[in-house]
This record gives sequence, structure tokens and C-alpha cells, in this order.
Amino acid sequence: MVRLCARRAAVDIVRGAEYVTVSWNWFRGTDKSMLIGHSDGSASTDKGHPRVRFGEPVHVYNNYFRANELYGVASTMDAGVMVEGNYFDNVPHPVLVGYGDSGPGRVVQRDNVFAGSGVPQTAGSVQEPRSYYAYTLDRAADVPRIVRASAGVSVLSG
Repeated sequence: MVRLCARRAAVDIVRGAEYVTVSWNWFRGTDKSMLIGHSDGSASTDKGHPRVRFGEPVHVYNNYFRANELYGVASTMDAGVMVEGNYFDNVPHPVLVGYGDSGPGRVVQRDNVFAGSGVPQTAGSVQEPRSYYAYTLDRAADVPRIVRASAGVSVLSG
């Protein structure tokens, strides 16, 4: 488990939020990218909902993480996270099992690129996302190009 200084995440999904999709994102220069579940003691409002606390499966795929100060994805408080087809560029801790004082979660990672990044941590097993929905991954090596061309400020799709 890595203990690092905590600051706010770029995206917070908290207090019982359900069925949230966050896709095709470019997380650049943040200390933490995303927090799902607002505190270790929030099981009454956050348990069963997708740092990640309590949720399963939480599926993080086809995102571009670049120069994050601390980490890209952290699984805590027994959350089950599948990290798949992402591109981590210069991220010291791309994938963590546990964070700060929070208990550890479970993480499976597959088909990711870790360019100039640390070694991802993994532990345990996670429910297969495909048992809930069908999806097609872009190749992780193509994710930076796809995301830069298709997401962000001044880029509209649909």
C-alpha cells in the first residue's frame, strides 16, 4: 500500500451516485484522477456504487493518464476494479491497491500501456464487466491519439 498526501480528485462521484459513465478522458497533471465513494465511513450511502471505494465491478477502460502527480487508479475498501486498455504516460503509481489510510481493494489489469510509469499493483479477482454489458476496446497504444482528437475542451461529439 502506498501512503501519499491526499488532495482533491479531478472528478468526484460520491454520495450514492449510480450508473455514471466517465469515458474518453484525458487526465493530465492531476495528483489524483477520480474519486468514487466519498469516505471510508460512507458505506451506508456508497456501498454498491461505483480513489474507488466499495463498488464492483468498476470498469476503467480506454482512458489516457498523462503526468499525474500521484496515481491513475486506486482501489480501496474492497472495491473491485478492472483496469483495461488504458494508456499511462509518466504516472508514478498507475494502479494502486489501497491508498492512504483506506483499506485495500481488488484490481485486475489487462491490456494497458505503462510508458515511463511505475509498476501497477494488482490483487484478487474482479467480476467480469462483459457479464454486465458488451463493449469493444480500442487498442491501448492508440488511446492517446484517439482521446486527444475526440475529447476535451472545444471538442464536441455526437
